Amino acid sequence: MMKVLILANNSVGLYKFRKELLEALLANKHEVFISLPNGDFIDDMQQMGCHFIETEISRHGTNPLTDLALTKKYCSIIKSVKPDIVFTYTIKPNVYGGIACQLCKVPYVANVTGLGTAVENGGILQKITLALYRTGLRKARRVFFQNQANQDFMLRHKVVRGAYSLLPGSGVNLERFAPLPYPDETDGIHFVFISRIMREKGIEQYLDAAKHFSSTCHPRDSFACHPREGGDLPARASKIYFHICGFCEPDYKGKLDEYIKNGTVIYHGMVRDVREILAKTHCTIHPSFYPEGISNVLLESCACARPIITTDRSGCREVVDDGVNGYVVKQRDSEDLIQKIEKFLALTHEQKMQMGLAGRAKVEKKFDRKMVVAAYMKEMGRN
Repeated sequence: MMKVLILANNSVGLYKFRKELLEALLANKHEVFISLPNGDFIDDMQQMGCHFIETEISRHGTNPLTDLALTKKYCSIIKSVKPDIVFTYTIKPNVYGGIACQLCKVPYVANVTGLGTAVENGGILQKITLALYRTGLRKARRVFFQNQANQDFMLRHKVVRGAYSLLPGSGVNLERFAPLPYPDETDGIHFVFISRIMREKGIEQYLDAAKHFSSTCHPRDSFACHPREGGDLPARASKIYFHICGFCEPDYKGKLDEYIKNGTVIYHGMVRDVREILAKTHCTIHPSFYPEGISNVLLESCACARPIITTDRSGCREVVDDGVNGYVVKQRDSEDLIQKIEKFLALTHEQKMQMGLAGRAKVEKKFDRKMVVAAYMKEMGRN
């Protein structure tokens, strides 16, 4: 039996995208400790058998004193738990957890889940972040990357000098996210945006598209309602609904409330199980330009046999084959998104369904989460 310490920044990501790894570790009689802020899924992981250590993290803060305190907290945790190996996820756990592991002489494996806006936007903040990353990852036993562009960037900037590997993102659980029957179109066509409601996730483009078609229902009932007619849309797609699921950042609350009130979109808030939404929708729209690893929203949608419309950028383009399992749109381009939605609407019901099945075939071949779990268990065997 080994002690495994996992450093992460939120319970949602750790539970929804690493649950199978936790299960595999526990099934092999390893003792698992999770260090992260308190959140909605902590109870679930404790019920699995994980030991929870509450650790506050300022996810977007840049105060060096706060970050120094986080390093000291990680050192304290490591000295108390005495782990045989540490797994870290996301920027701050990777950097400050990596530094703590070096100070405490504990082997660690880092996962770069995305470069983050600080690196993406360039300038002095990029230089500082890369310098911190070089320090944090300096003695990592292995660094996992989630897409080729991120890996190439970090290698080009000499951030990683030791062992590294490319994973298929976080992968997707193909049993949990099984193909769902494709909905008929008697009630119209349902699109869905599943993400944090923030600019970088493409919410502006999605709202622009919803406003353009201006044919969604009033929100008195999320699915069983009667939308306004769609004007010059194809006859078989004369009713269109635009759904939104996810946490709304404060900057967008006012605008979202306005669009909900006038019936342009239907907002479901945070959804614990997205399969309930995917079962009733025809296509997932993810117009993100956020610097992520591989979009889990796209992986789960494809696994459930739903077509996708997403952007031509790393983290998204890996999941979509244009015209096969969905459509590619230009970043930050509302007009292009509208055109691709119209292209999707012009498809027959059978063509839409086949597009979804093509997405399922793609993730079965390239994005099975079992591949990710196997890579981590291999690292466990090196101890």
